[in-house]
Amino acid sequence: MQCLLNTPEETEAFGAQLFQVLPEKCVIFLLGSLGAGKTTLVRGFMRAAGHKGTVKSPTYNIVEEYQINKRLFFHFDLYRLVDPEELEWIGIADYLNEQSICFVEWPEKGAGYLGTPDVIISMTTEQEGRKVVVEKLPAGVELYVGNYI
Repeated sequence: MQCLLNTPEETEAFGAQLFQVLPEKCVIFLLGSLGAGKTTLVRGFMRAAGHKGTVKSPTYNIVEEYQINKRLFFHFDLYRLVDPEELEWIGIADYLNEQSICFVEWPEKGAGYLGTPDVIISMTTEQEGRKVVVEKLPAGVELYVGNYI
């Protein structure tokens, strides 16, 4: 599936739709360059989940944890990772084995330590908007987004 999201609000709405359709345990790889809208998508997801505070990129912390109504959500940003082995030191396997939703930005930096994702979403800038390509979804999950390409 491919679509064009013209505004940050449309990107957040796409993230909100993901919250509605994804299972409670899921690993999502987010691919795209800096500024492609990955964190904006996660922000829409987290707001749909009920998060009221700020949703920021965890570039410096590597992971942001959210607990909403007894559900766990983790947002990883591996951009600053020097060596994939660093994920072993932070206990990545424990995070991924939780009954949780895990968003992973820059998953290629964690090659060999992340396993197989349930969802792969690629985002690229296209003029003033974002082109989103969903390469993989869990069986039975469907997304309905306008502006299909």
